[in-house]
Amino acid sequence: MDINELRKENELVDLFCNLAEIPSPSTKEEKVLDWICQYCKENNLNCEQDDYKNIYIKIPATDKTKESILLSSHVDVIGDDSPVIPFLDGDLIKAKGRTLGADDKAGVANALYFGKYLAQDKNLKHGGLEIHFTRDEEDGMTGIKNTDFNKINSKYVLVLDSDALGQCLVAGASYVMANLDLEAPKGGHSGNDIGDKTRENAAKLIADLVSELPQGAYYCEDGKVVTSCNIGGIQAGDLKVTNVINTSAHATYSLRSSDKAKEDELINMMKEIVDNFNKKHEGIAKAEITFKVKMPMFEKNTDQYLPILFETVAKKIGITPEISSFHAGAETHIYANKTNAKGERFSPYLIGLATVCNMHSAREYVDYKTMIKGQELLKEFFKAYNS
Repeated sequence: MDINELRKENELVDLFCNLAEIPSPSTKEEKVLDWICQYCKENNLNCEQDDYKNIYIKIPATDKTKESILLSSHVDVIGDDSPVIPFLDGDLIKAKGRTLGADDKAGVANALYFGKYLAQDKNLKHGGLEIHFTRDEEDGMTGIKNTDFNKINSKYVLVLDSDALGQCLVAGASYVMANLDLEAPKGGHSGNDIGDKTRENAAKLIADLVSELPQGAYYCEDGKVVTSCNIGGIQAGDLKVTNVINTSAHATYSLRSSDKAKEDELINMMKEIVDNFNKKHEGIAKAEITFKVKMPMFEKNTDQYLPILFETVAKKIGITPEISSFHAGAETHIYANKTNAKGERFSPYLIGLATVCNMHSAREYVDYKTMIKGQELLKEFFKAYNS
């Protein structure tokens, strides 16, 4: 079977391929957004856009005693605006010579297809479905950051952006950037002044300080990294100039954690190490470390209703569920720190409705059978949620 035969046979796969064929690099998603709006118009789906061109779709409740739920995906992909030509390799859909964009058009396709299905189902009693498609997740998350959350009524959010069928990820790590600056102001000549013990070399000192600071996994739980610290780089002096006692140096770190207490513990430890360094080198050198939150953490919710329901439904239809945390960032992190139109804090989860491998590379692919199975999972979960 080739890709065209498969597309004729399966509407979901055809929908995915239609979306994938439209190049949509971050901040250049206009064509795919227009395509989605036209799809909604043709299928009588209520669709609107905000000032940032994010999309909001609403399927009204058929039973107002039940609660709605939100599906969320991003329409931008890693890659340029060159043509995307999908082809079939066994069970795998790939693109010729470039990224496929299954991250996250597999999520978009599953959400959009389910929205159409639900709007046409006049028998199922449910509390309504909301769908939100955002721009620019891959580059700056400006789409979700510019979302009008007053347009969203749902408390529970399924962010359809995980890379494995059956995943329900309940917590995600923050990203805190640390900047370490060191000054040894005397400096001098590497020959004439090298014997002066009040003239320390900033390059050597920052190397000593970095060797004392933590690196790698800081705290793990159930075999998963919860809190980590990673050095980005060190800058001091000039590799071509060796006759100067360097006066300044700089290092950067990324800290990630899905546990606020452990993140605070790590930060305080790093501050203490720098303070001890400054006491030891008083009058000779001084270091300063500062921390800036680049991505808030997505902490585990005490409400276990949705993960338990997801696990139950997945097992029922023959999918092995994975309920765990992840050590990276996603739009879940923004939702977790926002409230809906009712003033309720969102309860988001990162959900896998397809297996996508080698994301962000020319070797990216999606297993189309997992995408079809993911649609079954979504339908059965929605029915159970509204039972």
